[in-house]
Amino acid sequence: MKSQSTTLNLRQNLATFIIMQTTAIKQIFLLLSVAFLLLTACKDQLVTEGTIVFPDSSVSYGSHIEPLFTTRCLGCHNGAYPPNLSPPSYSALVTYQPQLIIPGQGNNSLLVQLLDGRAAPIMPPSGEMLNQNQINGIKTWIDEGALNN
Repeated sequence: MKSQSTTLNLRQNLATFIIMQTTAIKQIFLLLSVAFLLLTACKDQLVTEGTIVFPDSSVSYGSHIEPLFTTRCLGCHNGAYPPNLSPPSYSALVTYQPQLIIPGQGNNSLLVQLLDGRAAPIMPPSGEMLNQNQINGIKTWIDEGALNN
């Protein structure tokens, strides 16, 4: 009888131990998942030195678009590959054929589609892609009329 009682106690203790360990593992997994989501969800908003951050509205060609093109696109688009985005680049950008920009229609503009991967070749073809804030900023500038401001 005592042997059965001891076996039952051992089983109960083992079951309790397993439940506690499973709960602890679930809590650790949940904490790691939340940390991962927080870190990855905000990556486009992290500002590093030299990063151009776009506002949600009133995007300026001179203050936002051209500096971004100069730092991120001029390595190739300096006359070696069209369009030439060497400053001042506004007229080269808006007159380039095929039409890259449809003023007021950022989502339908080829430039945005090349940057967000909906059209080929994806830009940039190598290296780090523009972050979502920058793509949204270019789209907003186009939606606002693609002005030379």
